Amino acid sequence: MTTTTPVRTAATGSLLGLALGDAFGFPTEFSDVPSILAKCGPWREMELPRPAIVTDDTQMTLALGRGLRSAMDRGVLAPKRMERPVREEFVDWFHSPENNRAPGRTCLVACRLLDDENRPWQQASQIDSKGCGANMRVAPVGLIPGLSEEQRAGAAQLQAALTHGHPTALAASDLTAHAIRLLVQGTGPGELVALLRAYARENRGRYHAPWLGDLWTRAQDPTPEHFIARGWDECLEILERLQAAVGTVSPEDDPCLATGAGWIAEEALATALLCFLLFPEEPVTALRRAACTSGDSDSIACLTGAFAGAHLGAEAWPRPWADRIEYGGELRTLGALWDL
Repeated sequence: MTTTTPVRTAATGSLLGLALGDAFGFPTEFSDVPSILAKCGPWREMELPRPAIVTDDTQMTLALGRGLRSAMDRGVLAPKRMERPVREEFVDWFHSPENNRAPGRTCLVACRLLDDENRPWQQASQIDSKGCGANMRVAPVGLIPGLSEEQRAGAAQLQAALTHGHPTALAASDLTAHAIRLLVQGTGPGELVALLRAYARENRGRYHAPWLGDLWTRAQDPTPEHFIARGWDECLEILERLQAAVGTVSPEDDPCLATGAGWIAEEALATALLCFLLFPEEPVTALRRAACTSGDSDSIACLTGAFAGAHLGAEAWPRPWADRIEYGGELRTLGALWDL
């Protein structure tokens, strides 16, 4: 594996990139590419909207980040120590008057159930949902330094499972956090897909019981290993499509045609990675391409920005944009906590 020196401001760059991508994609979500081009002009010239308002993607990323910070203020990150503060942050988001950015149904239903403190979180989890809400918000797990591989995988899957209980949602969230961690550590973009495929194969039968408890029993699988393998198999399939697309897809074509529209977790991961890998050293162009897509444009661009910022750091983003992104102060505060 080829690595370079890790970027010292990778966490801040990733969080700012995530929010910038979210703001770029907010006005283009639910539109096809011709409609976006008619409204915004050539995609390579798209500008950050004024004001630069984000969606629930960034709001829930911040909720997760705050919950993780609270958990680690109390000691080593562990399942029970993490679950309570993250759950509380998700419920606070659910009740917030700022929760008016067209949030996903799964998050709303699950958070309403999580609001009952006596309800085990596994009973709130939407076991059949693998929407991209599972991994649009997982970036903080990949940015926190010093976690073991077990902690990072368990935390990524637990935060997903609080709302989205489908095994593919868990696996895609784990992969998304792992991709961000690899980029923070200096992994070259050209090696990323192969490393993610190897990670998926290695973890295919690994059910993180200390983190997930009896979640698997709410599905129809005979064993926990069978349950989680279903998710990894779907992720391996989309990673194969991504591998075929990298280097062959034209940057002028809608990336969703190659790797999916991004409404579901594994496609959001793959299409965001494709946008990033089309322009690994041109982060602004990658965001513009991600926002000009026919699928879940804000979530695709959100993850694209997280990958690009983890790779290049805070200096990747134009200062005027970073200065006016919504929640910019809180994003920088969390980023400074986790920057190298």
